[in-house]
Amino acid sequence: MATVLAIETSCDETAVAIVKNRHILSSVVSSQIAIHQKYGGVVPEVASRQHVEIVNHAIAQCFTESGLSWSEIDGIAGTCTPGLVGALLVGLTAAKTLAIVHEKPFIGVHHLEGHIYASYLSDPDLEPPFLCLLVSGGHTSLIYVKACGQYEVLGQTRDDAAGEAFDKVARLLKLGYPGGPMIDQLAAQGNPKAFPLPEGQISLPEGGFHPYDSSFSGLKTAVLRLTQKLEATGEPLPIADLAASFQATVVRALTKRAIACARNYGLDTIAVGGGVAANRGLREQLKIAAEPYQIKVLFPPMKFCTDNAAMIGCAASEHLDRGHASELSIVAQSRLPLSEVMSLYRV
Repeated sequence: MATVLAIETSCDETAVAIVKNRHILSSVVSSQIAIHQKYGGVVPEVASRQHVEIVNHAIAQCFTESGLSWSEIDGIAGTCTPGLVGALLVGLTAAKTLAIVHEKPFIGVHHLEGHIYASYLSDPDLEPPFLCLLVSGGHTSLIYVKACGQYEVLGQTRDDAAGEAFDKVARLLKLGYPGGPMIDQLAAQGNPKAFPLPEGQISLPEGGFHPYDSSFSGLKTAVLRLTQKLEATGEPLPIADLAASFQATVVRALTKRAIACARNYGLDTIAVGGGVAANRGLREQLKIAAEPYQIKVLFPPMKFCTDNAAMIGCAASEHLDRGHASELSIVAQSRLPLSEVMSLYRV
């Protein structure tokens, strides 16, 4: 069981963790939300500079919390794709440097594989095959998890990701950034049936609709037009009802596709990952919908839904145990299909 130091800097969290197999020995996450709020979103250059300032302190803190020494570390991992290239470079360079200095194997980790492995942290006995519903600010996918490094994307968004749609609608409603937690909080106070909103569907050339792909740009536009119509009346906007109606529509779309996909592929477990996995509406409705079909639904603890290095370390630990390591020549990539994860390793 490999003990791995992992560094995650793909976007706006500077995170470092030490993980042994599927158990966390220490985890540090420094969020930049307060810094980016005034811009209404993540500014890549600002994010990169913050990573440079924080990463060394986070590494030192991780060792202090774990009580381990460098001699007890078996490998060094860093997120290498996908993400903001400038941000990725900070963590990737730090991880490579540490691997060279301490003569440890280096493991480059795919960020989305990390989100899949977040479920292993809360359920160490979880084993493939299972379905992963990965929902975040940049990704909305249904992934058939066959084994470590073996993934098939069965469904995905054709435009806005679910988390991106939350942020954009929050901006329309003047709720600030990040939008997901604010909409989730307001939705609990509103009526989800107040405003019927369209659930985006992807048409197939031969007719009908794709059973697993999703679309949220039309929903976002519908909220915009509805908001403009309500503002024209001169009355205060029913923000809670708008938030509840929007969230209910997104949750319905995700739930319907995930349940259908799991049933059609004979999978009895759905593991949810990504920032939107923290959404209370999704957590409640997906479990309710899965119960009649005896499908087990797993959600990571809230702290492992958003970006963190523990999930990266968990993935890296299993790869290292299987004899997978990366060349130091590996580069940061803004995109890499999840199906090409094994291209990151020499076996």
